[in-house]
Amino acid sequence: MGTLLDSGVKPYNHYGAYLKEKYQGKRVFKVIVDGNFTCPNRDGSKGYGGCTYCNVDSFTPDTARKIPSIREQVEQGVARAKRSYGAEKFIIYFQPNTNTYAPTHLLKMMYDEAVSIYPEDTIGLSVGTRPDCLDFEKIALLESYSDRFDVDLEMGMESIYNETLTRINRGCSHDEFIDTMGLLAGAAFDVCVHTIFGFPWETEEMMLRYADEINRHSKIKFVKLHHLHIVEGSIMGARYKREPFPLFSLESYTDFLAKFLPLLRPDIIVQRIFGIADRELLIAPNWGFPKSNIQTRIDKGLEDRGVRQGALYTGTF
Repeated sequence: MGTLLDSGVKPYNHYGAYLKEKYQGKRVFKVIVDGNFTCPNRDGSKGYGGCTYCNVDSFTPDTARKIPSIREQVEQGVARAKRSYGAEKFIIYFQPNTNTYAPTHLLKMMYDEAVSIYPEDTIGLSVGTRPDCLDFEKIALLESYSDRFDVDLEMGMESIYNETLTRINRGCSHDEFIDTMGLLAGAAFDVCVHTIFGFPWETEEMMLRYADEINRHSKIKFVKLHHLHIVEGSIMGARYKREPFPLFSLESYTDFLAKFLPLLRPDIIVQRIFGIADRELLIAPNWGFPKSNIQTRIDKGLEDRGVRQGALYTGTF
């Protein structure tokens, strides 16, 4: 007898189904653009060294980075997506580093160029940033695209605990996240929040409380859920090699998600349910499977456990 997964129905509200329904079955693909940004806790504005889990290769000096132009990145990304995935529509995704960490007029020039290259096929603009790199002027800029594109702002919350954010050298407190959510309350675009589960000093009970914090912000439409992974070139990676600490296995992470997802507001769309690192950079945990296989195993594990997103949610939305 077939299962819900066999018919494409997952135990959570997943992004692929959302895009398929919204765009009448069209294949939608995110095209990643690197705007050559840095970060305030890397360049000395708030600190140096970046978050302890980050790979230093991602914040090498600008003079050492050879990045194609925005046009080249979009053209190459679209061509690759069409060739490899049969993509028909595209979301321009400013992903690496902090993509609102520049004067607003420069941001506008970059965003304008990126969305203008394939005007007929570009349906969205997605911008990744930090809570402490937003203000009313930048919010207004993002809103200015919302009459032509689906716009979402992706913010790294990472943890809800200030102690954790200090220990990982985040350079940004959870209080700043809350303040920024207040600024975004009436914004004419969607918000996606990124979390990391598995910092060794946080208990399972502490991590499950992330759901309560996400749920209380009605503006949050999307989430990206990641497990902590340790990569070469990071401060945490050097520490892990000296003194390893427990990390999620594939089975234990699935067990955790089986407890977390029922607490998560059922209308929230899960853009990503686990993290992935380049194999040549990954130190741990190595789950031993390619990305698609990990996705299938997590989905099957959740279905086998009878998971349903929002089953234990008691609030309103």
